[in-house]
Amino acid sequence: MDMQRALLAIVISFVILFGYQYLFVGLEGTKPPVQTVENQQAPPADLTGQQAVAPPVAQQPVQPIPAPTATPQAAPIAQTAPTVPANDITVETDLYSAIVSEKGGAIKSFILKKHKEQSKPDSAGKQLIHTAPNQGFPLKFSWGGLGGDQLVYKSSSQNVDFGNEPKGELTLSAKSGNSLEIKRNYRFDKENYLFQLSVLVKNISDTPLQGTPTLYQVNAPFTKDEGAISRWLFSGPAVYYNSTETLEEIKAKEFETGTKTMNGPVQWAAYEGNYFMCAVVPGEGLGQSVTVAGNETLVHMGINGKLDTLQSGEQKVYTYAIYYGPKKVSSLQEIGYNLDKSINFGWFDIIARPTLVLLNFFYGYVKNYGIAIILVTVIFKIVFWPITQKGLKSMKNMQKLQPKMVKLKEKYKDDKAKMNQEVMNLYKTYKVNPLGGCLPMLLQLPVFFALYKVLLQCIELRHAPFMLWITDLSAPDRLWMELGIPYLGGIPVLTLLMGASMFLQQKLTPTTADPTQAKIMMFLPVVFTFMFLNFASGLVLYWFVNNLLAILQQQLINISAKKST
Repeated sequence: MDMQRALLAIVISFVILFGYQYLFVGLEGTKPPVQTVENQQAPPADLTGQQAVAPPVAQQPVQPIPAPTATPQAAPIAQTAPTVPANDITVETDLYSAIVSEKGGAIKSFILKKHKEQSKPDSAGKQLIHTAPNQGFPLKFSWGGLGGDQLVYKSSSQNVDFGNEPKGELTLSAKSGNSLEIKRNYRFDKENYLFQLSVLVKNISDTPLQGTPTLYQVNAPFTKDEGAISRWLFSGPAVYYNSTETLEEIKAKEFETGTKTMNGPVQWAAYEGNYFMCAVVPGEGLGQSVTVAGNETLVHMGINGKLDTLQSGEQKVYTYAIYYGPKKVSSLQEIGYNLDKSINFGWFDIIARPTLVLLNFFYGYVKNYGIAIILVTVIFKIVFWPITQKGLKSMKNMQKLQPKMVKLKEKYKDDKAKMNQEVMNLYKTYKVNPLGGCLPMLLQLPVFFALYKVLLQCIELRHAPFMLWITDLSAPDRLWMELGIPYLGGIPVLTLLMGASMFLQQKLTPTTADPTQAKIMMFLPVVFTFMFLNFASGLVLYWFVNNLLAILQQQLINISAKKST
């Protein structure tokens, strides 16, 4: 029984830190949608280095009736650069600075002013577009294969003038040969990351035409590294289905050998990082399917509408809502469109979201997320105090029974069945539950996982300072010295304190294990310290405070036990 309890404790510890990463994180981002998903095996895209191009997917040109063909399109093949010069139009708001190019009407740059690339005070704003011109830029539009890189638009102005109004507009116009006239209208909001895009397509030919409207996204990762722990988090294309309320996060291995198509209806499609996203919310009938191609370093998405017919002289308007900004739950909930579902807490969402609300509630008063983490940890400890108290008392009672159990094992060492029977009778006589010390730990696991996910994913902790040397709760804990330390760079002071507190907790916690098992258990703090070296300091702070509270609780139990004797 002692060995089983020791092994159970070890297994639980490693489930928390290793098994959770590879099991829960791996599964929760890929909930199977109801929609049909098919893989079209196209030749692999040349996406290596700076010579990356869009995947070679055949485009279906606009066809006069009666020979239409409706094929969902991925990103268009790069065309020969037009000779007409393309100007850039600037958009300045309090939240972001953007550049719209007349070439394709695409967004060349989108810099968030309230979020920095790094935690340094002089760091530039966070850039969400990291593709090169030869790779393409997001928000190009085509109808039946016409548009995209082929068109150079004429803009209504060289900048968006908001004046005293909260919103400003930019109109871009172009003609695609003798077939189509396309007008793009952007409507930006000074107080919101959400902006609108409407595209008017007019048939200027003498014959009816058929084509599929497609809005393209092309994205590279927002940053090479948002902290060492981010390698376990999802980054890439995601689709949210409004009919089934299902989020599908698409791993690169699913489309890097071909083009993957997700059939709708789609409420939004986005490229996600841990803290930021570029999302497209297609208007009614425009989310029939989404095609994805590329690899981990460059992703092409096409948001496809249904096949449309335009008679000669007829026109139609296609509308999209665009969100380029941070993944903050409260802001996304205000915007709507279920964009807040992009923050995927997985199986523990029902606990994680209230936890995030509680974290922000405390921050509203203390104005420091480190202190808010401490307060949330204290609240959870208080809630589970009775359960933990019962478990620790059970372990204490088990420790008292240890001499009697040793005698029983010695007496019945040749009769295992009799020994187990007598041990169970001993438990009944003294009303001790042998699993009493483990059950409280198991009951707290869902709450731990939920808090863990919140601290790992919430943008509120990004670049959030705590105190002294901890200037970024989303980054590993380091006290930087003039002499660099190999591998670490600086001294992980908080992590070492966390390891020391865990060691002290192990020393104070009652155990019935033999000396060999006790040594194994005492080695766990060393293992945990090494594992926490590159964890976000916010997570280390939570674990450290939790250890201190556990030590306090154990000390109170020990004092109470001494008084009772």
